[in-house]
Amino acid sequence: MRALLTTFSWQELRHHPWRNAAAVLAVMLGVALAFSVQLINASALDEFSSAVRSVNGQPDLEVRAVQGSFDEAVFARLAQHPQVALASPVLEFQGLALAGERQLPMRVIGIDALALPTIAPALMPQPGKNATRFAMLAPGHVFLNTAARNVLGLPAEAAQGRVETIQLRSGGAWQRLEVAGHVAAGGAALAVLDIAAAQDLFDKLGQLSRIDLRLAPGTDRAAFIASLQRSPGWPAGLQFAEPGDAAERVSNLSRAYRVNLTVLALVALFTGAFLVFSVLALSVAKRAQQFALLGVLGLTPRERLRLVLIESLVLGLIGSGAGLALGTALAAFALRVLGGDLGGGYFEGVAPTLHWSTGSALLYGGLGVLAALVGGWWPARAAQALPEAQTLKGLGAAPVQGHSHWLALGLIAASAALANMPAVGGIPIAAYLSVGCLLVGGITALPWLIALLYDRVAPVFAQRVLPMLAIERARRMRGTAAVAVSGVVASLSLAVALTVMVASFRDSVTHWLDVVLPADLYVRATSSGRSGNSGTQSSSDTATFAPAFVQALARLPGVERVGTLRTRSLQLDPAQPAVTLIARSLEGGASQALPLVGPALPVPAGQVGIYVSEPMVELYGAKPGSLFAPLSPALATAGSDPAAFFVAGVWRDYARQFGAITMDARDFERLTGERNVSDVSLWLAPGTSEGAVQAAVRELAARRDGSDSTTTNVEISSVGQIRATSLRIFDRSFAVTYWLQAVAIAIGLFGIAASFSAQVLARRKEFGLLAHLGFTRRQVLAVVAGEGAAWTAIGAVAGLLLGLAVSVVLVKVVNPQSFHWTMDLLVPWGRLLVLCAAVVAAGTVTAWLAGRSAAGRDVVLAVKEDW
Repeated sequence: MRALLTTFSWQELRHHPWRNAAAVLAVMLGVALAFSVQLINASALDEFSSAVRSVNGQPDLEVRAVQGSFDEAVFARLAQHPQVALASPVLEFQGLALAGERQLPMRVIGIDALALPTIAPALMPQPGKNATRFAMLAPGHVFLNTAARNVLGLPAEAAQGRVETIQLRSGGAWQRLEVAGHVAAGGAALAVLDIAAAQDLFDKLGQLSRIDLRLAPGTDRAAFIASLQRSPGWPAGLQFAEPGDAAERVSNLSRAYRVNLTVLALVALFTGAFLVFSVLALSVAKRAQQFALLGVLGLTPRERLRLVLIESLVLGLIGSGAGLALGTALAAFALRVLGGDLGGGYFEGVAPTLHWSTGSALLYGGLGVLAALVGGWWPARAAQALPEAQTLKGLGAAPVQGHSHWLALGLIAASAALANMPAVGGIPIAAYLSVGCLLVGGITALPWLIALLYDRVAPVFAQRVLPMLAIERARRMRGTAAVAVSGVVASLSLAVALTVMVASFRDSVTHWLDVVLPADLYVRATSSGRSGNSGTQSSSDTATFAPAFVQALARLPGVERVGTLRTRSLQLDPAQPAVTLIARSLEGGASQALPLVGPALPVPAGQVGIYVSEPMVELYGAKPGSLFAPLSPALATAGSDPAAFFVAGVWRDYARQFGAITMDARDFERLTGERNVSDVSLWLAPGTSEGAVQAAVRELAARRDGSDSTTTNVEISSVGQIRATSLRIFDRSFAVTYWLQAVAIAIGLFGIAASFSAQVLARRKEFGLLAHLGFTRRQVLAVVAGEGAAWTAIGAVAGLLLGLAVSVVLVKVVNPQSFHWTMDLLVPWGRLLVLCAAVVAAGTVTAWLAGRSAAGRDVVLAVKEDW
């Protein structure tokens, strides 16, 4: 076998390097894209999780409020509990830091330095050389991590004798603090100070965010938690979390996005398998007489099968090795340039280093080899089944699978069944298998589709010689045509599916923005950083406007009316990211204020109506018409019975992946007593200048804060700015899919080029015979180009139909199971038709270019072998 590889197989590779290089390139790109995405996501997740662990430490239990903060009296109660060995209070919130004239988000943590070292040593303040030993206990001192020093423009280490100061704010006035040292915690910008100083400076006296507990040895956690929850006077809105819950939340935040991105990256590898199949199938067809001669000389059918499989294995090994190297380089480049965020917004602010994974390398390298072996299996079976005597006489051909249409129908039926199966662990595994079965089934049905279409088209061109020759070859050689266009069908169908999915999502987001942004201007309090998908606390949890300020806004010249909104973060499940509670005016009816996906139900008397986003239905079982019990303790107040919350409707929310709850502002105020709001929307009178109103709002905010108008505690955006920013973020999130589509199409066109090059070289005798019959070189080229058009046209039709079917699975199954929201299906026919026309044109030109060399050969030499 080794001798055959070094002679027989090597000669094939040496004489057709570009054709085999196309297969290697396809495998290499598929492995490189998938492996680089895996390395980037794994490195970012490791860095993000490490930062969370360094900040949260490793307590036995954490006590947190379902929403906001809680009374520090709970700390005194826990610290005296006989089963608690150590209790560490923590106050945590998002604030703003002033760097020149820029306001930057800064995470602020107040800690008890005496209780901290054994639970969260990474948060332990380390005094600088200019600070005193007990600076950590003195008010007015702050300690920064490396990321905070970088964003504030401070040197890595303070100069000897130089005093550094920063300004922080959260809700009130700016506070000037002296930088007394550093903390080792990684991740985003972080400022640590004494908890008493944090409570006093930022108007949070008596409040805590969490309490970290180290339990006495032998304590049963479940019994300990149950005894506290049953004890008299225990607050209803407190939760106990295990140490691993925070890390699990970090993973859950981005898991669906990471999996979907990896699957999209494997699109190129999937297409590469079809290209390997195309290259080897044509190679086996071209060497059929050589394989037959080897069989006569003693090479058994099983050995012919092994020989072709080894050839595909070599292609896979070379492609996978090169792909792993390229993927590592791409990941290192992306981490250096883009950081860990690939567009989803989950790892913003994280600057991870590359974490090489041998296991991942073996996995994706193995997938590349497997793709090449799968692509080479059917050509190897064709070589095994060659009828030796007939093939040597020029009469043999690879056997045609007569029952391929039954296999295709079976795969399509399996695809339909898999598409109706639920997700596994939040990942739509069955839906991905459904897409795979659909693609393989559709490509298996290509010969049947060719016969169905061209049997009806052929009579139309029966009287025109050149088109008749092109169409008749496609009819008679349907198996060869199916092999040649399989790569294009695979790549085009996936490109069509992704195009439809992205267009549908973008259209749904645009309509959603039309409903949720009805006003002209939006004013937001910005005393802390705004979060994206990273799961951090929202700015509006701490920054609010008083009712007097809202009334002043309503009296501004040019303002016709105002609307308000208040948000809170709710930690309903310790293992899930926080959901958002939104209190807004619903006086005009929920159907006008919210993009409902169904009718709004009447709210029973004595109950509070709430409207949940689609993820709440999947993650928390908040179905319309039911009572949502987890919200009752979250909004319970001392001395009153918990309210009953009735789910009156479901609405679409593309801004919060893990759920949002909307309720009428009047109900929220009655239940919580809070009248402050975090956002104000302004409707302007006709003809009013937005710029003039914005200037008036900033001046009003400056008078309220006692500051100048350049550092006001508000953020003002027009509806046009918000729409443009939202759509820009959307396009950034899906930028990777556009590149993957381009790579898939390029690989498919490589397959067309390789297929037609092999075909025209194998048909030298046919071209010579046509020339002897009087065909000119131009006419021969016209026949070849016509065949290219006929083959790629059927490939475009099949790719379009398959792509539309796959897009239905992506839009209706994969997206809801991954991200828990739905969208309307939109087919951009113009874009799809242009894409298909481009593929047909590229295939036609490729066939014409491939035919030029064959048609230019000496016709006498072309037919001499038959003399």
